[in-house]
Amino acid sequence: MLNVPTKLRAKVRRRLSQEYFVWLTTVGADLAPQPRPVWFIWEAARGSFLIYSQSHGRKVHHLLQHPKVALHFNADATADTEVLVFIGTAQIDPDAPPADKVRAYMRKYRDGIAGIKMTPEQLAREYSVAIRVTPTSVRGW
Repeated sequence: MLNVPTKLRAKVRRRLSQEYFVWLTTVGADLAPQPRPVWFIWEAARGSFLIYSQSHGRKVHHLLQHPKVALHFNADATADTEVLVFIGTAQIDPDAPPADKVRAYMRKYRDGIAGIKMTPEQLAREYSVAIRVTPTSVRGW
């Protein structure tokens, strides 16, 4: 289970529940970091982020080769506050339900799904790969 420093606990709880997206950084075949914004939900009971991807997404290929990843939220304009960086391990979760069957995911992204002109069912078919990121550490200020 993730051990969150006392001084960051309130910030971590707030950001996990309120942020719309998180930056996921994987490592490419050339060992270069590859950051990208992704939709997510935090599943507290499992202590992990749940992210959905297209099967042909580069992040899927990256994490199969290099499962260590980083996640971070946007910081304030000067990066003086609101900085949180999670380090963890990503894996494909074949047992995760499709995105359209995850109530918390649908509640959070229903408007976003409509905004990209998809139905929840279409999104679940297109973004059919569930990625579970289990953080092992968090740092921030």
